[in-house]
Amino acid sequence: MTTVISCPVQTRLYERGRVIEQDFPFDALAGHLREHPESFAWVDLYQPQEADLAAVAAEFQLHPLAVEDALGEHERPKLDHYPGHLFVNVYAVEYRPADAGPQAHKAEISAFVTRRVLITVRKAPSDVRRLVERWDSEPDLAVQGGVNYLVYGLLDLVVDGQYAAARQIDEAMDAVEDVMLGEGGAPRPVRRRGFAQRRALAALRRAVAPMPDVVNEVNKAEIELVNDHLKPYYRDVEDHAKRTVESIEHSLTRINELLDADLAEQSNVLNDVTRKLAAWAAIIAVPTALTGYFGQNLPYPGFGKFWGFVQSLTLIVVSAGALYFYLKKRGWL
Repeated sequence: MTTVISCPVQTRLYERGRVIEQDFPFDALAGHLREHPESFAWVDLYQPQEADLAAVAAEFQLHPLAVEDALGEHERPKLDHYPGHLFVNVYAVEYRPADAGPQAHKAEISAFVTRRVLITVRKAPSDVRRLVERWDSEPDLAVQGGVNYLVYGLLDLVVDGQYAAARQIDEAMDAVEDVMLGEGGAPRPVRRRGFAQRRALAALRRAVAPMPDVVNEVNKAEIELVNDHLKPYYRDVEDHAKRTVESIEHSLTRINELLDADLAEQSNVLNDVTRKLAAWAAIIAVPTALTGYFGQNLPYPGFGKFWGFVQSLTLIVVSAGALYFYLKKRGWL
């Protein structure tokens, strides 16, 4: 029976770590695997429909719950065990700078791991060429790893991309930090950029935080997926995943402290302005009170005479000047 797949498909057949067939139709896969008993394969499905995955599930006895997760979007990163295969869900991340702030573009990738075939399901555009180049870079390791090597290459590329994005966002934070720590608080566009960086880091953390556990689950001996030769490589990927999580947590702490420091600086500026306004109000109140007194329709010393005018003016200037220097000394002006 011919299996028809309507979505874009990429295929590769490996034997002894080398590619012996590629870009062949999905319905030819079973025949290739029978003709080459020591071979293993990779099948990539880009935005498949329900009927496409149903056909693949029937071919490889994939669990319905795993198929449902592969069809859904925004699944959390995880590894699930099913009879005869594993289901892995991860996010490839790409850093994209923008005027409004950095963005971490996430491409969700689901994978079915069987004994001889790795089936990836991409739900968003992603650079699959980099994944192929990653696999081709170590053919000797592929000889001993088989389909498990393909899983290792996928996880290694995903984790490296996540770490690169986290590092780039952290580096972009330097320019924001210089302005935010300046006197008087940061301008509104800079603050908005800081909030955008925090939002990008939060989105990245949701994709990265579960990755150490996912890689650790793959590396467990009871799964019988990773042989002894690949175990150090998986431990290295797990270490990189932990380092990525630590980097994101550090960056989040850093941007939160910067935003808090900027808010505190704005409060200090507001308090300073309030003190100045209060001080000037006090200075203005003194001559207002004096002129109000001398302006009453009552006789006062010097009323109607020039020396009385000079006396009142001198009293106003001396009183206001004394209050000014007192407030200046207190740092209110």
